[in-house]
Amino acid sequence: MWETVFAHGVAGPVSGEADLARAEAALGFPLPASYRDFCRRWGAGLAAGHVRILTPGPDPDTDLVAGAELMAHSIGAVLADHPEHRFEVEGDDPTVVERACFFGRSEAGEFLFWDVVPDRPEYEIWVMGADLESVRFGGADLGDLMRRVQGPAVRGILGMGAAPLPSTFAGDDPAPATH
Repeated sequence: MWETVFAHGVAGPVSGEADLARAEAALGFPLPASYRDFCRRWGAGLAAGHVRILTPGPDPDTDLVAGAELMAHSIGAVLADHPEHRFEVEGDDPTVVERACFFGRSEAGEFLFWDVVPDRPEYEIWVMGADLESVRFGGADLGDLMRRVQGPAVRGILGMGAAPLPSTFAGDDPAPATH
């Protein structure tokens, strides 16, 4: 599947089954199939020149569990100072934010999160604006999100000024080229 998402790429440190199991145990829910596949194939790095996906592993700077906790805590601390705050959620379903598990961030400061709904093999992906106000639908799964940001749909995900992103992946710790 990923060969149709990234035309050029160098994998980063990939996650093993023990890393994925540790993350699932710590987070309390199964990781989506597309994400698990991504972690085993591409690992930690910069997708489409703009999106950093956190992956389970020993590096606290790129680890999913550490990063998810840090993002949730940071966003929660800001919102605690603004009790009147309301998210502007695409589709007007603010409950997606209540079920959020953050797993990535863009170079412009947007936050990627899963809408964790139990008993689903995949969780929808949503993007919270760096302003902590807008919440937009990103994709049905990780592959869908990556394909959508490479085309005109990127404007609905990252904002009207966004241009399609490149079909690339740059691993954090370069491994041999994959194609």
